Amino acid sequence: MVASMATSAFFPVPSSSSVASAKAPKPISEGPERLGIRGIVAKPASQSGAMEVKAQAQAIPKVNGTKVGLKAEAQTVEDDAPSAPRTFYNQLPDWSFLFAAITTIFLAAEKQFTLIDWKPRRPDMLADAFGLGKMMQDGLDFRQNFSIRSYEIGADRTASIETLMNHLQETALNHARSAGLLVDGFGSTPEMTKKNLIWVVTKMQVLVERYPSWEDVVEVDTWVASSGKNGMRRDWHVHDHRTGQTVLRATSVWVMMNKLTRRLSKIPEEVRAEIGPYFVDRDPIIDEDSRKVQKLEDNTADFIKRGLNPRWGDLDINQHVNNVKYIGWILESAPISILESHELAGMTLEYRRECGRDSVLQSLTAVSNHGSDGSPEAGIECQHLLRLESGAEIMRGRTKWRPKPAQDLQNMGPLPAGNT
Repeated sequence: MVASMATSAFFPVPSSSSVASAKAPKPISEGPERLGIRGIVAKPASQSGAMEVKAQAQAIPKVNGTKVGLKAEAQTVEDDAPSAPRTFYNQLPDWSFLFAAITTIFLAAEKQFTLIDWKPRRPDMLADAFGLGKMMQDGLDFRQNFSIRSYEIGADRTASIETLMNHLQETALNHARSAGLLVDGFGSTPEMTKKNLIWVVTKMQVLVERYPSWEDVVEVDTWVASSGKNGMRRDWHVHDHRTGQTVLRATSVWVMMNKLTRRLSKIPEEVRAEIGPYFVDRDPIIDEDSRKVQKLEDNTADFIKRGLNPRWGDLDINQHVNNVKYIGWILESAPISILESHELAGMTLEYRRECGRDSVLQSLTAVSNHGSDGSPEAGIECQHLLRLESGAEIMRGRTKWRPKPAQDLQNMGPLPAGNT
């Protein structure tokens, strides 16, 4: 009862007498008035009016000689159509347009979220997707992920040694930044910046167990420790993100140099107080190779590459040649026969002095014995020297090479004509 009263307050309901009269059959011509389709009272058309409409319908006007029809006949049929009774339900608004609009909005929003979704399809890309790195465990270890790009692979269809070494350097810098110690230069702390000190590497040992391929994701873990009284040791462990297999292990020793005088410096106590809390008490990840790296001369070298000039892009923000570039230079004089049949398995590098943009260098290589048992299958060892044209040493090195896997040798070959 209450519902019907509330409904009648907004939507008038016809009375029972009117409903009964509406149900009684009447001739079409009977009654002074009749309802149209929209419930509006329509006046009965007179005979003369009907004749007038008929006459107008019969007279078809012409526009530029073309006959134009009128819709008078269709309008007469529409006016004569029986009207539906006015009820509560047919007076409600049509909600279908609102539902259609809401559905369109949701579909458009879903499409936009799909387009801006950065998550890749491969699960291994979800880890550290932006390559920012993060502190691990007790805040002393740092981890960063790298995806091997197409421009980072070489002729063997695997990542080059320079690519992996750049990953090590990038992780070291991000480690210092995450710890809040990176202010200016390569890893310079606030106190180092005040005293014009920078880090320089003096020795590095690298062991490569396997080379990642295009689209592989590698995880690089790094940490620092003390090395003697005035040095710092930094280690890296690189492994495959998906399988966990070790890719590379490396250890290095760093000392401080005054960037104005270009001379080595002791670690000030203020700097030691900054970096000391991040040192770990851990053995080096690689046992030290205590063998002396022999100095090469023109008469002891098997191959010499002359006229190596640093480019502007080879300089780092400390205005000297990046240490990774040295690795590419010592391999310039390695024989092509070794590069084609073997892969670099390890190296020991001793940095003697820095190199500037105006330097002209020479790369010397001597092929040592074929492994411990003298067989080529056991690997090859080479001695290297990078020096200025004046004879001053830049770096000494020793590299170990192992035969390439048979599958890699089968995959190698000349590129089809037309490839770039």
